Amino acid sequence: MDRTLLRAMPKKVQPASAFGERLTALHKARNLTQVQLAEKIDSTQRAVSRYETIADRAPAPVLAKLAQALGVTTDELLGIKPMQAASHADAPEARRLWRKFQQVMTLPEKDRRAVIRLVNSLVTVKAASKDRDARGRRAAG
Repeated sequence: MDRTLLRAMPKKVQPASAFGERLTALHKARNLTQVQLAEKIDSTQRAVSRYETIADRAPAPVLAKLAQALGVTTDELLGIKPMQAASHADAPEARRLWRKFQQVMTLPEKDRRAVIRLVNSLVTVKAASKDRDARGRRAAG
């Protein structure tokens, strides 16, 4: 193997702080690359990499943007409070549905309305079924 190629490839650097570890884990859990996270906070991949590997923490204004982009509080990001359980939005099925709805948005308006009516009907029927079941349990109990 060509030694110049080996030198050109960046080596993987481990987080130097607990903050860096949390930041890395959070963006990976949300299937975001450093570049994508940087775009969400109006920054650069290099800055995100620095926050993950060198810095003890990010500057306060950046902390707020990171927390918002990752869907956590600044206290959770800083490790002051424990991380909350992952939300449904992080579930693979939710991500698949979100991608499908993004595709639906490219359909003609008439088709989009039909999809929305179908989803509303399904959700309404399911909610009514849950209400009936709950009333039945209360009456039996």
